[in-house]
Amino acid sequence: MLRFYRPAPGRRLPAVTALVGAMLALPAAAEQRPTELDSVTVSATRSGSVAGETAQKITVISREQIERQLAVSSDQAQVLSNLLPSYSPSRQKLSNAGETFRGRNPLFMIDGVPQSNPLRDSSRDGYTIDLSMVERIEIIHGASAEHGLGATGGIINFVTRRTRSEALRQHAGIRFTGPTDSAADGLGYKLDYRVEGMKDGWEFLAGASYQTQGLFYDGGGRSIGVDNTQGDIMDSVSHDILLKLGYWFDEDQNLAFSLNRFVLKGNNDYVNVPGDADAGIPATSRRGTPAGKAPQNDVTTTSLAYKHSNLAGHELAAQLYSQRFRARFGGGTFGTFQDASLAPVGTLFDQSQNESDKLGAKFTLSRHDLFSDRLTLTGGFDMLQDTTRQMLIATDREWVPETTFRNFAPFLQAELRPVERLKLQAGVRREYAELKVDSFRTVASANGVLVEGGEPSFQETLFNAGIVVQATDWAQVFANYSEGFGMPDVGRVLRGINQSGQRVDDFLDLQPIVTDNRELGVRLAHGPLEFEASYFESDADLGSRLVNVGGVYQVRRERTEISGVEASAAWRVTDDHRLSAGYARLTGRSDTNGDGKVDTDLDGANISPNRLSLGWLARWSDRLETQVQANHYFDRSFDKASLDFDGYSLVDASVSYRLSEGLVSVGVENLFNEDYVTYYGQSADSTTRDERYFKGRGRTLTVGYRVDF
Repeated sequence: MLRFYRPAPGRRLPAVTALVGAMLALPAAAEQRPTELDSVTVSATRSGSVAGETAQKITVISREQIERQLAVSSDQAQVLSNLLPSYSPSRQKLSNAGETFRGRNPLFMIDGVPQSNPLRDSSRDGYTIDLSMVERIEIIHGASAEHGLGATGGIINFVTRRTRSEALRQHAGIRFTGPTDSAADGLGYKLDYRVEGMKDGWEFLAGASYQTQGLFYDGGGRSIGVDNTQGDIMDSVSHDILLKLGYWFDEDQNLAFSLNRFVLKGNNDYVNVPGDADAGIPATSRRGTPAGKAPQNDVTTTSLAYKHSNLAGHELAAQLYSQRFRARFGGGTFGTFQDASLAPVGTLFDQSQNESDKLGAKFTLSRHDLFSDRLTLTGGFDMLQDTTRQMLIATDREWVPETTFRNFAPFLQAELRPVERLKLQAGVRREYAELKVDSFRTVASANGVLVEGGEPSFQETLFNAGIVVQATDWAQVFANYSEGFGMPDVGRVLRGINQSGQRVDDFLDLQPIVTDNRELGVRLAHGPLEFEASYFESDADLGSRLVNVGGVYQVRRERTEISGVEASAAWRVTDDHRLSAGYARLTGRSDTNGDGKVDTDLDGANISPNRLSLGWLARWSDRLETQVQANHYFDRSFDKASLDFDGYSLVDASVSYRLSEGLVSVGVENLFNEDYVTYYGQSADSTTRDERYFKGRGRTLTVGYRVDF
């Protein structure tokens, strides 16, 4: 098993192959060149599980895979979607509302620090770090309680870059991106730089990136509509700064501090021109300056982590962390913002900003060699305080009152291998949670009623269990049951109260979401062929579904049932050519009439389409490599015919060539210039559908160069 620690000062740093085993890389449509790889310890699992040996499906996306995707697109959501068939197609917007994982919300993390903000879910948690700062991405599929709140659909953990060499090393990169029709306002570029080194037990890394993005164009050469309210990644500027400093006391223990500051801000150069969804006319953009400040994400994540790999035979990990999250939205004279005491109704302009501050701690203690190395025990506890509110910043009003969530959760996880080919896993986690809301008055549009505060508390015991059977040297069967714990969008519930005499303690809508995930699968690896498939079911008795009411999403608490199949295959044709395929099929329904039986299809804001992914990775020489990947999204019918989805196919291609110094790459997104309306644009139920009836990006060229020195 590969463990992440550094050698004693003075020793030469060994080359650490922190890459995923071939079997678990299968879901990607385009894979890395096959090589003999060591096992990888997945930090997103608290017990230090090894990829390819777990009862729950885990995918690790390596740095090489990330680079190949970035050669085509810098959109984080698109990178995840290309490599995870059950992740929704990217909306190509700053908001990731409607981008689900197995039909539910994933918990995003950076080095184990939660980025999701469930108390007032602004759907901006997918854009809190630039992928230039990421070493690998660890994904746990399906509900998980390993890191507490939020992982009802799974966990997506961005593991940041780490120091690799004792010598001072630097990296520089540049990319230019634009539509192939050469529209000047569609051009953008990205710069990134990194420096790292190690001396006398100290190690450091500093990185920075800067990116501008132009206007996006569809396959017909028309400008794509800008989302002035929820925010957009086109016509934007972003930057990221990553700082890491660590010290190795000896070969077993180290202390590390990290800070990541990410900002993405719109330029406010365009305004939305609504389309007509019923007539098939997409929304577009025109030159103009929207009122108010531009939408933006401003996120600072810090972590102080201590690890000891041999503390009296135990492995100890302790982490203190914080996150400061600010998400600003575009403004308008929306009915929700009106207050006759401030301005005549219909004239008051305002805009909102979500503000969330997290403080937390994680403590984990593991022992791997019990009963002649047959039993591993992992225990610990987590603490979290999340304080969230939503402000109307133009008039300095509190739209969502300050809400504080406190959580304490001890856990115990066991892994038993009674015989060589059998592994049993089981765990329990106890959640103690309290929600504190002071008495508050709603805004005028919600009748300005006084709501009595309260401190509702919740206790949940969450279980997981699994089995892995190594049936033969090349065949493995796995099964698991796991539970996830989440909160509904508390802020949406509180700000929508419009009747007097209400008490926070009385709201059923504030009860937690407990999601059950059951899965059965098989992994095969025989010679040049690899295959993995699993069937899963995900149920929540008191789930949370988004519905659009008057242009604003509201939360409906109702039973939801989701089931699906994920399958992937790869064929190593030769040492230099690899073909791969992935498939995902999901169905989801909810109980809209409260009779305990699901009766209505989940729409495109709550579940992803069925998909087939194909890929071909080829290395023609030591210098030349190409990749082609294709995604076909199948048609889907909904109970509401106007939301029926007409599928489409997208093909991307890239080529990279290694020079004597550095590497140059050329990538083309949407190679055949498919002219299509996005999945979300077609199938999400919304009263603002005409404004968000967006087409997807047409053929786009990216040329890049990077060098390490």
